[in-house]
Amino acid sequence: MSNIKITLPDGSVREYPQGSSSMDIALSISEGLARNVLAAKVNGKVWDATRPIDTDANLQLLTWNDADGKATFWHSSAHLLAEAIEALYPGTKFGIGPAIETGFYYDIDLGGKPFSQEDFKKVEDKMLELARQKSEYKRTSVSKADAIEYFTEKADEYKLELIDGLEDGQITFYSQGNFTDLCRGPHIPNTGFIKAIKIMNVAGAYWRGDEKRPMLTRVYAVTFPKQKELDDYLHVLEEAKRRDHRKLGKELELFTFSEKVGAGLPLWLPKGALLRERLESFLRRAQVRAGYSPVVTPHIGSKQLYVTSGHWEKYGKDSFQPIHTPEEGEEFMLKPMNCPHHCEIYKARPRSYRELPLRLAEFGTVYRYEQSGELHGLTRVRGFTQDDAHIFCRNDQVKDEFKRVIDLVQYVFRSLGFDNYSAQISLRDPAKPEKYFGTDEDWNRAESAIIEASAEKGLNTVTELGEAAFYGPKLDFMVRDALGRKWQLGTIQVDYQLPQRFDLEYMGSDGTKHRPVMIHRAPFGSLERFIAILIENTAGNFPLWLSPDQIAVLPISEKYMDYANDIFLQLQEADVRGYVDHRDEKIGRKIRDAEVHKLPYMLIVGDKEQAEGTISVRRKGHPDMGSMKLEDFVTYFKTEIQSGIATFGA
Repeated sequence: MSNIKITLPDGSVREYPQGSSSMDIALSISEGLARNVLAAKVNGKVWDATRPIDTDANLQLLTWNDADGKATFWHSSAHLLAEAIEALYPGTKFGIGPAIETGFYYDIDLGGKPFSQEDFKKVEDKMLELARQKSEYKRTSVSKADAIEYFTEKADEYKLELIDGLEDGQITFYSQGNFTDLCRGPHIPNTGFIKAIKIMNVAGAYWRGDEKRPMLTRVYAVTFPKQKELDDYLHVLEEAKRRDHRKLGKELELFTFSEKVGAGLPLWLPKGALLRERLESFLRRAQVRAGYSPVVTPHIGSKQLYVTSGHWEKYGKDSFQPIHTPEEGEEFMLKPMNCPHHCEIYKARPRSYRELPLRLAEFGTVYRYEQSGELHGLTRVRGFTQDDAHIFCRNDQVKDEFKRVIDLVQYVFRSLGFDNYSAQISLRDPAKPEKYFGTDEDWNRAESAIIEASAEKGLNTVTELGEAAFYGPKLDFMVRDALGRKWQLGTIQVDYQLPQRFDLEYMGSDGTKHRPVMIHRAPFGSLERFIAILIENTAGNFPLWLSPDQIAVLPISEKYMDYANDIFLQLQEADVRGYVDHRDEKIGRKIRDAEVHKLPYMLIVGDKEQAEGTISVRRKGHPDMGSMKLEDFVTYFKTEIQSGIATFGA
């Protein structure tokens, strides 16, 4: 038997007998390492650690600390969940059971039997019992005919449908204990790695996401290699509940939803509207400094506008359906995107190279028909406002403009305390050219500009194939919330396609017409999602400059109401936001309510303050500041805002 050469991540090369597994290689390095190996990346593909390697290869051993290691652990746990459910509920049929960002789920058909929170403990105990048996995950290649025969005997129409879409010779089963599943893998070596289990919740899920297909039971769960890690995770979940933007949004009177208005369509209450207004004003000022011009476009547009742009072809099914007018054949759409409107603004008159780059900015509300099961507070809605802008520039300006937008996004994140983010370069999937518009030449230029600009700005990026928009690649800024989940907020996209589809031109210095390049950008992404993450990251304790109410004037009794009103009028003149608590309540109750509403400052007035012409100042989270003259407080307050002092977090 000949040897194979294995190249490790540090560049070292070792020789092993042909057919050695990644686990064999791990054992040759260190028994301690081998005990932690969950899977391996062989020539860039994730494999079972026990799978033989027959050719020279680059090898990375994967542990719990690697994202691919966690994903393998959780997918293997999904199989363990299925084994436990099959043992407890014979005759169950199974859909799919993938790993997700935190944990996994399995879609199951219990044949009408109920499955609720009362069943969780029983299934968890069974999973732990099976895990302790340390059953190996065994991979077997099977013919399509044998796969069909196996699942026909089990009368599992879901697996049979999945098999129908597979090619003979590329089908594998995985077995552990008494359970066998159709699966590509990979999996961890054995069930013994799984030490802590928690079923989180159940939900309904249509088979293959089609509301015309059967409704299955989706069981969500999470597992860990140590009990302490599960305990820590559950603690984080409790903290996340405390910070949940839906809960705090109600308590702080920021937004609400109404069934009569419609699912996924938020209603902004006065304090929430003020919060939005402050954020918009903040970005507008930054945009003016960066050379953007404001524009406003309608909430609807002719369907033909989106046919021209390509959005109807690519996203028509995810949009609200066309609005038919009394005019024969006339159709409009609720605006799903702002960019086609901005193309028409560019095209309103002839353009010269001297005008470029032309930067058009709009806080434009768009509408997309998200599935009802995917709606979630402000993070996934059907109507949302993008801080949208489109830069029309020459080819030689693309990279510099892209870098300027990176600077703007980072300024926004830095100003609002969004430090936990990553940058994702989203490229096309070369295996699916039908998903995209345009030539290879245009795509190569656009992708190169993004990659080079990101490198020159020193961004730590990851690259994802298949995540590009249909018209161009993009740089997505992924922010983690209080639960550690990733959300896409800011985005920057390079687009050679829409200028062609709208026949956009400018007169060049050579006296001939040229095609501009279009850069799409949105530092917030959407105001709704941005505010949701901001609420959770700050636990509702907004920076002082952003807080809807910055102060509350609290008179000790009705006797001091006139003095409190006079103080508040002077604060309003100084552009300090807040209110007077006019209620006939004891001062202790007023203070507690102000704390619940997370007021940064409470200004208490009574007999002593009225006599001396002062206010008694309490700052949230700090010792009492004592009595101050109003003008001294205003000076202090303005200094705090100007110097950018802000309290983030709980």
